[in-house]
Amino acid sequence: QVQLVESGGGLVQPGGSLRLSCVASGRIFRFNTMAWYRQAPGKERELVAFISSGDITNYADSVKGRFTISRDNAKNTVYLQMNNLKPEDTAVYYCKYLNYNDWGQGTQVTVSS
Repeated sequence: QVQLVESGGGLVQPGGSLRLSCVASGRIFRFNTMAWYRQAPGKERELVAFISSGDITNYADSVKGRFTISRDNAKNTVYLQMNNLKPEDTAVYYCKYLNYNDWGQGTQVTVSS
């Protein structure tokens, strides 16, 4: 059974940082491209970043230079380091095996003063 458990969200002031974590199970983690998505209120879910099995990364233009995706295959965990957060980063963040349609419960990130 596939499970994706996100954590690390919270309330942060503009300019602050958060580190999201996602523990994945049910598939061979090290062989899969992992991704972070987010969904803001009233908006469609969007791809934020992904990291391939070979550690090739890709980012949405809106987060380039501020967010960093990484993975630890020994822990079946993918991370999203978010720096210089902006109010428009407020959303529920989800991790996902990029090529499969499994979703976790997400973690809420709120950027507000």
